[in-house]
Amino acid sequence: MSGTTSLGRAYVTAGTLLVFLVLWAVIAASPWASGGRSQALAALDRREALVRQRAALAEQRHAARWARFRAAVEAAGNRPNRPAAVAQPQVRIVPLPPVATTRSS
Repeated sequence: MSGTTSLGRAYVTAGTLLVFLVLWAVIAASPWASGGRSQALAALDRREALVRQRAALAEQRHAARWARFRAAVEAAGNRPNRPAAVAQPQVRIVPLPPVATTRSS
């Protein structure tokens, strides 16, 4: 057997994991990046504002159409929605011959 102990291996493993996590945090923080906002984020913010503005306009249009619809329904009063002379279709059950014939012995 070699001269290493299990306790030594545990310390090396813990130290390696600690170094890995610290390096990961440093790289994720990216301290070398510029402090200004990127053009992509600025464009994304402009796009979000445009989408929010269009959504508000669509909501206003929807509310206006819904109000006109409710007013039309109230103005219609008790008029029936369809003419009274609409005939209901007749239902027929038609027996069909079998598609395939099987003959068993």
